[in-house]
Amino acid sequence: MSSFLRNLNSKQLEAVTGGNKSSLILAGAGSGKTRVLTTRIAWLIDTNQASPREILAVTFTNKAAQEMLFRISTMLPINVRGMWIGTFHGLCNRLLRHHHSEVGLPRSFQILDNNDQLTVIKRVIKNEQLNIDKYPPKQVQYHINSAKDQGLRFNDIDEVDDLSHRANQIYLAYQKLCNQEGLVDFGELLLRCYELLKKNILIRKHYQARFKYLLVDEFQDTNELQYNWLQILSCDSNTIFAVGDDDQSIYGFRGARTNNLKDFVVDFNIADTIKLEQNYRSLGHILDAANAVIKNNTNRLGKNLWTSKGQGDPIRLMESSSDQEEAQYVIQEVKNLRQKDYDINSIAIFYRSNAQSRVIEHALFSVGLPYKVYGGLRFFERLEVKHALAYLRISVNPKDDSAFLRVVNFPPRGVGLKSIEKISQIALQDKLGLLEAAEKTSLSGKAKEGVGKFQSVIQRLKNYSLENSLTETIEYLLDLTGIITHYEQEKNGVDRIENLKELVNAGAVFENENPYSNEESENANLDAKPAFENNILSNFLAYASLEAGENTAHSDKEGSLQLMTVHAAKGLEFKVVFMTGLEEGLFPHENSLSEPVGLEEERRLMYVAITRAQQLLYLSFAQSRMLHGQTRWNIPSRFLDELPETSLERSNGKIKSIVTDNTNIFQSSDSTDSLTAGRTVSHTKFGQGIIIQIEGRGPDARVQVNFENVGIKWLIASYAKLTTI
Repeated sequence: MSSFLRNLNSKQLEAVTGGNKSSLILAGAGSGKTRVLTTRIAWLIDTNQASPREILAVTFTNKAAQEMLFRISTMLPINVRGMWIGTFHGLCNRLLRHHHSEVGLPRSFQILDNNDQLTVIKRVIKNEQLNIDKYPPKQVQYHINSAKDQGLRFNDIDEVDDLSHRANQIYLAYQKLCNQEGLVDFGELLLRCYELLKKNILIRKHYQARFKYLLVDEFQDTNELQYNWLQILSCDSNTIFAVGDDDQSIYGFRGARTNNLKDFVVDFNIADTIKLEQNYRSLGHILDAANAVIKNNTNRLGKNLWTSKGQGDPIRLMESSSDQEEAQYVIQEVKNLRQKDYDINSIAIFYRSNAQSRVIEHALFSVGLPYKVYGGLRFFERLEVKHALAYLRISVNPKDDSAFLRVVNFPPRGVGLKSIEKISQIALQDKLGLLEAAEKTSLSGKAKEGVGKFQSVIQRLKNYSLENSLTETIEYLLDLTGIITHYEQEKNGVDRIENLKELVNAGAVFENENPYSNEESENANLDAKPAFENNILSNFLAYASLEAGENTAHSDKEGSLQLMTVHAAKGLEFKVVFMTGLEEGLFPHENSLSEPVGLEEERRLMYVAITRAQQLLYLSFAQSRMLHGQTRWNIPSRFLDELPETSLERSNGKIKSIVTDNTNIFQSSDSTDSLTAGRTVSHTKFGQGIIIQIEGRGPDARVQVNFENVGIKWLIASYAKLTTI
């Protein structure tokens, strides 16, 4: 047995060493799915069933892809640089670079990130002389991206009304402009690649024969087009090894289809699904809670997480009178944990909605606890970095009008909006790129001088890049354009300058580790073209766009508490997790309550939140919460009712009276004066119970009720609408 197989459990070993057939590995949270996936690749190579070039592995983030490559390199003495392991977008980008002529793209086509795509859409709406208020660019962007995720071109979409007709017309005009300027958005990368494989039999058969083994991570997150892309790459002579977890499918709003897992079982004749249920992350009470919640979802493929580590501490369930009290409770517990030598980096606070973080952040700031809001702007999304990259983009592709518009007057050089409008009119009239149109536009004064300087900068930068390294080119760019000098004049420009200097470092690292620089030539029947023809600058720009398009952010290297939404927490783990705001209408979110599909996705989100915790889990809810400028009065989340009582430790803490300016908002069916200890009452959700004690009077009165089915609850009498029996 190979050394890298020895640490696998029986189910992991069964998955890794399975025969030459398509397989579905249902991998529960913390069950070692990445280990299984990478070990499967290493085993196929080590046993001579496949060479590195015969394997294609797909995941959803570049970080995950890099982790896979690193793990493989530690298992086998091979060079992993040329292996096809990456994201769907990254691999499609790589394939399209090989076959740009077959799909009608220039060799140096540029990738639009989401912000740049929005800018192009705004231009199209303006060119079409449409009202931007009637056709909001972000809605049009969603329409286009959603269509592409389903594999639909503008003429494939049903037009049910004038609005959808106009949206399709914008889609058509947008795509024409992108084709004209050599621009490709993220959805287009996949769709154009899929269309290439579908229409070109020779190319499709080549890749079907080349990639004997297709491996897919996070299969539950695939959308319709990604599933179709995998299908078209598969054939009788190759296999798909799919790893996923239907219980962790939480990206339905992005187009992910949970049913892809079930469709895969049918479409690929999967006889036996291998379930990885042993969890290596969390302790027993945490897993019992996760299993208890998720079992309430229907149509699951089904599994039950377990651990050999023991039960650990019970889950702390905290009820607070308000969101402020909840924040204070969390802070006090964090302080207690730090005194017990818990590293602050290992503690995370989750919330369902970003709007919830304000109270927590304010409380943390007030007591001086360091924190990091996870999910901030990534490096390549920062404004100053995008400016610098725009200069590089237009030097590579003079028709990149988005890049032109971003930096033609940055740093300011006297080219105002009227001048840009004149240039745009010439470009539209003569069907030219803006840079070329600028030469033919009659300008005067500062605008003429500014455009001339800009054209000179681009030409000098292009000439320099042809003879010098990527790192030297970026350094030259920063000096030539005057960006550094510009930010030196700004009061808060120090951080921006540091980011620009870091861009030089990013170029140097990429230059040393560029995964495509030594790519082998493809089959001679396909014209034997290397992936990027060693154009390091184009590679780097593609890499920057793909990195900017990811939704995962890096955590702070310095010691700090981690704050994030549950969606942002997917794929992460912490020793201690605080899940706040567990109230009906907030979690599950009120938008999900009207349909079973939405509620089930919310429950999967709760499952993800619970399974991020390794040692300690705190769940909390507040009776009142300030959101969007209004006080909300809450009842506990239904998910709390689904937790096993044996895994909980309840605490009410010191709950303060809740006072509201409008005491008539909520009315009890009975007067609160009629509620006395010992009375039997009925609640619409909790059923029948007996009042144990009462605190306060009138609208501020709180009652403690021992319900037959759900145990003891504290309720605000004026809100609870208790009926005496």
